[in-house]
Amino acid sequence: QVQLVESGGGFVQAGGSLRLSCAASGRTFSSYIMGWFRQAPGKEREFVAAITSSGSSTYYAGSVKGRFTISRDNAKNTVYLQMNSLNPEDTAVYYCGAGVSGPVGRFGSYHYWGQGTQVTVSS
Repeated sequence: QVQLVESGGGFVQAGGSLRLSCAASGRTFSSYIMGWFRQAPGKEREFVAAITSSGSSTYYAGSVKGRFTISRDNAKNTVYLQMNSLNPEDTAVYYCGAGVSGPVGRFGSYHYWGQGTQVTVSS
């Protein structure tokens, strides 16, 4: 069992930056693939970024590649999402998920989810 708690969301102007954190409970954090997804009003939850259990590989959606960076600190049981050059289209609730296997961009690959943190970007 893994419990995830996101933080770091907020209100920012276009062009600004935010860093999201996702703190995990449990001793097996380092065995999980961690991913960030987001859901805008009226839209389905979409993949943003993922990182393998060791942190050796990262994956990004095309819409955020070059602007967002995912990282993790297994000693702190935490995964991060650094978001730069934000634009209004990035406005959404951001969720972190923990999974064991399967395509990293697929919602169903993740077994545990946090409650989400709101990111709002004004133009």
